[in-house]
Amino acid sequence: MTLPILCQRRVTQTCQVGPVAMGSDHAVVVQSMVTEETRNIEACVEQIISLHKVGCEIIRVTTPSLGEAQCLEEIAAKVLERHGPVPLTADVHHQGSSIAVEAAKHVDEIRINPGLFVFKRHGSRANQVGAKAEKGSDDSFDLRGRIEDETEKLRQELAYSDSEWREEMEAIEDSFVPVIEACKSRGRAMRVGVNHGSLSERMLVSFGDTPLGMVESALEYLRLCEKHGYRNLNVSAKASRVPVMVAANRLMAARMDAEGLNYPLHLGVTEAGDGQYARIKSTAGIATLLMEGIGDTIRVSLSEDPINEIPACYEILQACGLRKTQVEYIACPSCGRTKFNLPIVLREVREATKHLVGLDIAVMGCIVNGPGEMADADYGYVGAAGGKITLYRKRQIVKSGVPQEHGVEELVKLLKEDGLWSEPAAKTREPLPVI
Repeated sequence: MTLPILCQRRVTQTCQVGPVAMGSDHAVVVQSMVTEETRNIEACVEQIISLHKVGCEIIRVTTPSLGEAQCLEEIAAKVLERHGPVPLTADVHHQGSSIAVEAAKHVDEIRINPGLFVFKRHGSRANQVGAKAEKGSDDSFDLRGRIEDETEKLRQELAYSDSEWREEMEAIEDSFVPVIEACKSRGRAMRVGVNHGSLSERMLVSFGDTPLGMVESALEYLRLCEKHGYRNLNVSAKASRVPVMVAANRLMAARMDAEGLNYPLHLGVTEAGDGQYARIKSTAGIATLLMEGIGDTIRVSLSEDPINEIPACYEILQACGLRKTQVEYIACPSCGRTKFNLPIVLREVREATKHLVGLDIAVMGCIVNGPGEMADADYGYVGAAGGKITLYRKRQIVKSGVPQEHGVEELVKLLKEDGLWSEPAAKTREPLPVI
């Protein structure tokens, strides 16, 4: 039985963020966020331009107050003047109605956080439930079980009445409708972005600190958008723990599909940290969902210069077979059969050919498994006995008995003969090529 290499992407409508389209009919979009203070307009402009130059396709700017929202006008104008159009998102959090309405005048997308938009966080009810759950988190299994039972009873006791639920939903709608109308009138997109760590008191009391609470929080806002005839939307459900993030997005996709809400999903593991572990953690969450067909735009959130997020995003997409921004190198891990110093040769081959985006090149240590394992590659460089190498085009031997010291030279010559060679460009921070 032949299995598909990649699951079919979940079918979504298109969300248009300025000139960038996201959804299942389009390539997965790469995002990041500036780290400069929004009131430092010059620094924001420079960072936005730098991010866009290396391939970031949508760039978010924090907008915590009306003052920052007003700064977006000058930021957007200067970016356009100095560099060209760049899709910008205003990140709006607390008491966000007037801020979001102002931001919608200047940028292509508004991100709102349902847990904070009508701000009733850290109330007595949520704190009581949270304290009860926390009390049993590190105790014995039996005690933890009793605590969980008591927590559930307390949650039921503190549950919002129908009238209280209705009252809060009315408050949300009153605050949210002006934002919907501002986005509709100006052709702006909106991301309904839920965070695991900032659910509202009502969600925490009703559903707990769970993926279900995250999904219900987003669905309330999506239904309001539908009610008021606005659909240029995308959704995110982010968490700092990979299992929570994966579970929330699976549930979000399933619940939206069940309700006929086919909005694109933005994927990310929030607060992932820095260094290798942050990249692995982000990849574990994002790639798991992408390989299930879930996800239309991604951000790798690093506690580093945001420039570093962009290669990580593209490498995840390339590994999942969704976008190609670099040469794909297939190389064995080396073993006792290897006929040359594989790390050194791989590095030499990469340095000579890394600018030839679109190619798959294999560097294999021996002929035992090499030809079979590299069958999908466009070209192969395989070790042979006696200090020789063999060059392949697809599955066919093209050159054999090539002295190892001339291997890279002969590979380049073969690429030239096949009309695939181009001279490498000078090193600049230009956008990553994408095919």
